[in-house]
Amino acid sequence: MHRVTSVIVSPVLSFDVSIPLMVFNSVPHYDVRICTARPGPMPTVGGPDIVVLDGLDAVEGADTVIAVGSGGEQAPTEVLDALRKAAADGARIASLCTGAFVLAQTGLLDGLRATTHWGLADDLATRFPSIDVQPDLLFVEDGGIFTSAGAAAAIDLCLHLVRIDYGAAVANTAARLAVVPPVRPGGQSQFIQTPLPPERGTSLAPTRVWALEHLDRPLTLTDLAGHARTSVRTLTRRFHAETGLSPLQWLLHRRIDRAKELLETTELPMNQVAQNSGLGSADSLRKHMAGRVGLTPTAYRASFNRAPTGASR
Repeated sequence: MHRVTSVIVSPVLSFDVSIPLMVFNSVPHYDVRICTARPGPMPTVGGPDIVVLDGLDAVEGADTVIAVGSGGEQAPTEVLDALRKAAADGARIASLCTGAFVLAQTGLLDGLRATTHWGLADDLATRFPSIDVQPDLLFVEDGGIFTSAGAAAAIDLCLHLVRIDYGAAVANTAARLAVVPPVRPGGQSQFIQTPLPPERGTSLAPTRVWALEHLDRPLTLTDLAGHARTSVRTLTRRFHAETGLSPLQWLLHRRIDRAKELLETTELPMNQVAQNSGLGSADSLRKHMAGRVGLTPTAYRASFNRAPTGASR
């Protein structure tokens, strides 16, 4: 059982506290705990008080330790010591939103790339000049330490960690239970011009759903524009406004996600996996898996496949 411990540091948003509980508790492979330096009632920013029962001894032996909250204020010395010890003991270290300020105070982010909510990125960079702050990314991994931007980006990071631990199929199940899209890539921009679908039925969501249903086809910009009944130029502009990615970037991410699910859940030969995900050939599948995931398809299947022998679809 993989133990995830969130270290809560006031001030904190109740939403941020809930994210690791929501995501990791939806997967049966995790034991999720929250702790703080001084157990008991804790106020939250813009929400109800919460009660945190566990002290920092819950960090001991955790596989993943996540710093949640701080708002840029000085964290208690015992919290910083607990995080440093967890890192030294080999735990995976992460932060959600303003938790990056807590990790910064430990010195664990010195010389590394990191992110936080875009509205606080300048403050993080000013206070901690040794950190290479990336203000426009959803989440960042550097030196084995993970940091996320705010709000929904924290969900993306937690889903990304699930995907690292147990594969894309499990992560996508967790995303469906949380009623959110599959994990967005960390390199996607925090800044989405149209965070809510435009009015009067002009969203490209139906076209994205159609594309997901036809990933085995060699879809082109013209195909997507034809389905959306718009020009390629307008499609590209609106697609980026709604997703932060170009249409072809979005398609490639979804094709790789489909390939990973097939590698995890079936015993299909590599050529068939490539064809069913729209990546064309086994060589193309190998190239994209190595580039995006860091593993060959064979190595990925060996690590994450849970299909019964002979399974296919």
